[in-house]
Amino acid sequence: MNRTKRFYHSGETGDVEFVINRIVSEFPRASLAVAGVSLGGNVLLRYLGERGSRLPSQLTAAVAISVPFDLSRSSKRINRGFSRLYQKFFLSSLKRKAREKARIFPDLAPLEQIDRLRTLADFDNLITGPLHGYHDADDYYARASSLPVLKDIRLSTLLLSAVDDPMLPPAVLTEVRDIARDNAFLHIEFLPRGGHAGFVAGSLPWRPFYYAEYRAAEFLAEQFQTRPATTVTKRKKA
Repeated sequence: MNRTKRFYHSGETGDVEFVINRIVSEFPRASLAVAGVSLGGNVLLRYLGERGSRLPSQLTAAVAISVPFDLSRSSKRINRGFSRLYQKFFLSSLKRKAREKARIFPDLAPLEQIDRLRTLADFDNLITGPLHGYHDADDYYARASSLPVLKDIRLSTLLLSAVDDPMLPPAVLTEVRDIARDNAFLHIEFLPRGGHAGFVAGSLPWRPFYYAEYRAAEFLAEQFQTRPATTVTKRKKA
């Protein structure tokens, strides 16, 4: 838990920027890649989209796994059927953190209101939105989703998701595909199965193969290998 009143949230890119800038300042000659999963993936894509080509030159590539690209539709999807198990898990953790915060900052929200929260949208309406400068949950979802800024990303980025992700309607992935057709920096890999941040394969349960981790490392290695040639080409053209 941080020591301030604010939480992390899907649109908070300041932490990512701080860490990247710190690493770049300490290792100025090292190439850098970054990966984000789920909410962290949304934050990463927001960071890349908001900054466009204004990124540290050492930043070579990125990977975003199981991103809830549209927070509004993700919020509705997670409140249906089997997905409600995910919501119950996440909400329980958020409510616990909110109670801890409220004991230090009593004006955050009354404890009895926190206890009555039943959905993630309820939590975002009561806490996430107002606490971080948004009018309500709808305003937060609209302004913190990564979908609107995908077109502005100017770094080679792999988007790895599953069509059966219980936290996102498949229609959203179709929209992401459409955006990627016009943005050569986006590399799409949407698998039929994989769940949410799962992608576990293998013929034996005790010998699993974690595809997401493998594919992320493979993609980033490819980008590191091709970067020097790309840099030289650009210099020659200049």
